[in-house]
Amino acid sequence: MRRNSKVPGRPPAYWRHCTAQLAEAFSERCAYTAMYLGSPGTVDHFVSVDEDRRLAYEWTNFRYAAGWLNSRKQALVSTRLLDPCAIQDDWFALLLPSLQLQVTERCPPRLRKRAAETLRLLGLDHDERVVRYRRQWLKKYEQRRVTLDYLEDKAPLVGRAVRAWESREGRRWSVGSNQMDRSHVEVSPATRRRSSPSGGSRKKA
Repeated sequence: MRRNSKVPGRPPAYWRHCTAQLAEAFSERCAYTAMYLGSPGTVDHFVSVDEDRRLAYEWTNFRYAAGWLNSRKQALVSTRLLDPCAIQDDWFALLLPSLQLQVTERCPPRLRKRAAETLRLLGLDHDERVVRYRRQWLKKYEQRRVTLDYLEDKAPLVGRAVRAWESREGRRWSVGSNQMDRSHVEVSPATRRRSSPSGGSRKKA
């Protein structure tokens, strides 16, 4: 790549040869949705090839991702997004039972705008494809087909939301627990303004 940095055209997709290894490194979870992928995922370049072709074969630039999400991200420059590998616990939280994802107060103030933009651009806040998959995992737990530990392993954000709810309520989450409760989620000021009636509510998950 150094010798041919100015050669036109897209570099050969040799990164596809390491899909299995990348899946193992990410515990077969999509780096962006933070959920186990039932079907094989794809190799995503966090910094796209079009943005910087020198990183086309850099392992540290690879993220394991669902195919549809990789396609959506393809045209976005990396400076508009939060790198999923740089995100810390509790920067985001799921609302129950809506399963919509929001930025919390624990996300550093200097990153909150980009965090909210990442959710919006990738549809991680309330895109129906993402919410439907979260709901499938929650339903498995409601039906006692999986344990809470297993849920946290395969869909960490869903599992943590359920664990927090159970700890707060002192009982186990079930189908009858579907009571909207936004008061216990720490949401960033920017998110509150965006979701308030006066600010022009936009629904997403």
